[in-house]
Formats: sequence, C-alpha cells, structure tokens
Amino acid sequence: MGVDLSQYNNSWYDTGASKFKVALWFIVKGVFFLNPLFPFIGFKVGLLRMFGAKVGSGVVIKPSVNIKYPWSLEIGNNTWIGELVWIENHCKISIGNNVCLSQGATLMTGNHDYKKTTFDLVIKSVTLEDGVWIGTNAIVCPGVHCGTHSILTVNSVATKNLEPYWIYQGNPAEKVRERVME
Repeated sequence: MGVDLSQYNNSWYDTGASKFKVALWFIVKGVFFLNPLFPFIGFKVGLLRMFGAKVGSGVVIKPSVNIKYPWSLEIGNNTWIGELVWIENHCKISIGNNVCLSQGATLMTGNHDYKKTTFDLVIKSVTLEDGVWIGTNAIVCPGVHCGTHSILTVNSVATKNLEPYWIYQGNPAEKVRERVME
C-alpha cells in the first residue's frame, strides 16, 4: 500500500533528467558510491562525468558518498569529499577548488514550506568557493553561499552566508574568529 502524496504541491519539480537516467543513477550510486567497499576514486569521478557532473582534476571521493543528481553538480580541482558526505542537490551545487567536505557533512538544496498545508518543496542552490572547509557532520542549508576560505566547524549548521576567511561555529552557525592563512 503506497502513501498518497497528491495533497503536496510539487508538480513543478523537475529533476533535470529523464526518469530512466534518474533510475540508472540510483542503481550506479548504490553500487559504486554508497558502497563502503568500493574505494576506486578515478572510476567514481568518471561515472560522475558520464552523468553530467563537471569535475576537476585531483578530486578525491571517499566511500559511502551520497550524491542526489550529478548533472546538477560542479566540483573544482583538488577537492576532498569524505566518507558519508551527503550532497542533496535538487538544484545546482557548485564546489570550488581546494575544498574539504569532512566525514558526514551535508550540503542541502531542498526544504519544505511548513507554512503551507501542501508542504511545498523549496529549492535553492549552494555555493562553496575556493578553500572552504565544511567540518565533520556540519550542514550547509539551502541558498547558503560559503565565501572563499571560510570554515564551518564540526556539527555546525550554516543557515546564512559565510563571509570569506571567517570561521563559523554552532547551530545556527555564528562567526567565532577570523581564519588567518600562513
């Protein structure tokens, strides 16, 4: 017996790909990305490119990474995506060069309008500029822009934009100190 979702107003939502491509991606994702026993980084990068992602050189994708839709993903050079990272990209997520997504980090582009009885899906893109570090189990919420070399610390939640060269901590994340580069 299925769940009746007809009351929800998400008929406008477009995944950006055919149902066949979406279904094929979910199979590929399950076998090669979510599987903790598949460590072959180059193969995973190749699969992402085959499915339409723009991926730079030197990208590391660890096991057990969940990517919603690769055709809505851009990753720059020398970026590290740790174990159990969830890239929930209903729309575009842009990740710059030399970015680190630590274990269990989440990038979210979707949420729901709790003020409406139809619980409409609301999507907003996410951008991580060059040198950003998203700490272990930290969450970047829909519409957030992380400025160059900003840091979101362990278990923190970014609900608003992060300014360049600042370290943010907490839920919701607040500026705690400037990031000084040597």
